[in-house]
Amino acid sequence: MERKTRTVADSRVEQIQIVMPEHINGYGRLFGGQLVAWIDIVAGVVARRHCHNEITTVCIDNLNFKAPAYANETVILIGRLSYVGTTSMEVRVDTYVEALDSTRTLVNTAYLVMVALDGKERPMPVPGLTLVSDEERAEWEAGKRRSELRKQRRLEQY
Repeated sequence: MERKTRTVADSRVEQIQIVMPEHINGYGRLFGGQLVAWIDIVAGVVARRHCHNEITTVCIDNLNFKAPAYANETVILIGRLSYVGTTSMEVRVDTYVEALDSTRTLVNTAYLVMVALDGKERPMPVPGLTLVSDEERAEWEAGKRRSELRKQRRLEQY
């Protein structure tokens, strides 16, 4: 049976948040844990849209905070698939602060690994990924290298 495929655009997600007082830390900045929760939600929706199944977060592979977000600012999270394995999906989530004039500043880039689950909560195969642009192909190659590094790290731990 041939493996179905979907495009990156088929599962792309954009979420918009306003940073409210309950989202900030003692320095008046967006609390990192709140941002991680938003990132995890976006990545989960991307993965569910791709595999049309339940998923679970396996790891947050990379989380780089590049700039702060403050109370009352608009935060945009954009999630898209970057790499697909047999049962796992790597999702890239970019977070921006959007100014009132619509300019965006990158706040964070995160890579998460999600796994599709069957009815018995066991990993199941996911559709392949059809790449349509040079940017998507470059992201795929980088995702493939990250996947190999994750496997290597797991083997070294045991």
